[in-house]
Amino acid sequence: MALDEFGRIARYFAPLAVGEPGALGLLDDAAVLSVGEGERLVVTMDALISSIHFLPSDSPKDIARKALRVNLSDLASMGAVCRYYTLALAIPKSWNAEAVEAWLAEFTAGLAADQAQFKISLVGGDSVATDGPLSISITAMGTVNGDAYLPRGGASVGDDIWVSGTIGDAALGLVALSEQWPGLDAAAREALITRYRIPEPRLSLGAGLIGHASAAMDVSDGLMQDLGHVARASGLGAQVEFDRVPLSVAGRAVVTLVGEEDARQHVLGGGDDYELLFTAPVTEREAIARIAAVQDVPVCRIGCMIDGQDVIALDHDGEPIALRRTGYAHA
Repeated sequence: MALDEFGRIARYFAPLAVGEPGALGLLDDAAVLSVGEGERLVVTMDALISSIHFLPSDSPKDIARKALRVNLSDLASMGAVCRYYTLALAIPKSWNAEAVEAWLAEFTAGLAADQAQFKISLVGGDSVATDGPLSISITAMGTVNGDAYLPRGGASVGDDIWVSGTIGDAALGLVALSEQWPGLDAAAREALITRYRIPEPRLSLGAGLIGHASAAMDVSDGLMQDLGHVARASGLGAQVEFDRVPLSVAGRAVVTLVGEEDARQHVLGGGDDYELLFTAPVTEREAIARIAAVQDVPVCRIGCMIDGQDVIALDHDGEPIALRRTGYAHA
C-alpha cells in the first residue's frame, strides 16, 4: 500500500529530526527553534531543479548531499555555524509509488549521512506532486555571535583576493559527464565528476576567518561572476592572475589535454565549486595561513582589489582574458 504524505514523513523524514526538540517530531505546523544568548540567526535558501542543477541520472544520495551542501556553503561564506534546515520537495506525478519510495529511501540516507557529518538537523518541510521536473528547496539556518560574520561588501583597495581549495573542477566535471575529452585519464575524470556532484562546504574555514577576512562569498556561479558580486558590493574593482588560480591535478590534466585557452574558460567562468572566495588586508596573510593550516584547507592568493569597476583576469603576459561567459545566469 502506497504511503500518504504523513506516512512518508513518519518513515523517511521524522528520523532525520530525532534529537532536535525544536522540530517537535515534525508533527506540528512549525518548528520552535532556540539560539544562544548573544547569537544571531543566519538564513539561506537554494532551490535545485533536475536537468538544471543536477542530472536526472545522478543518484538520489548524491542529489541529497549536493542540495544540503550548497546551502551549507552559503552559511560557510558568512562564517556561521550550521544548526537547522527545512526541506521542500516537488516530486513528478509521473513517478509511480514504488519509484517514489525507493527514491526517498536513498535520498534521506544521503541527508542522514551529511547531518551526522555537519551536525545539522531537519526541523520541517513540505512535499507536493508536480507536473514539472523534480525540484528540491532547502532553507538552512546557522548562527553567529553578535555582529561577528563575514559580509560580502567589506573589501578595501589593496586587499588580497583569496580562494580555498581548487577552482574549476566542478565545471570541468560537468563537461566530463557529457563524455567529452575521451583522452582524459579515468581517475582524473572521476575526481572532476565527484567535485561536481558532491561539493565540500568550508564551514570551519569560514568561521575561522571572522575578524581576519574583510569580505567573503562562495564560488557557486563562477569565479569571475562571484568576484564581481564582491567587487560591486564593496564599490571596487578586482584583478586576478590566472596563473595563480589553484588547479587540481585533474584540472591540470584537462589543461594539458585541451589547451589553456579552452580550459580557462571553464575555470574562470564555470560554477559549482562552492569554495570560499574572500578578501583580506595584506597584514592578515600570516594569520590566514595559520587558520588554513589548522583547518587543513588549502588557500591561495590570486589577486587584489583595485580602484574602479573593472573585474578582470590577466594572462601570462598581463593582458586581460576575454571570457565567453563569466558564470551562471539566474533566471
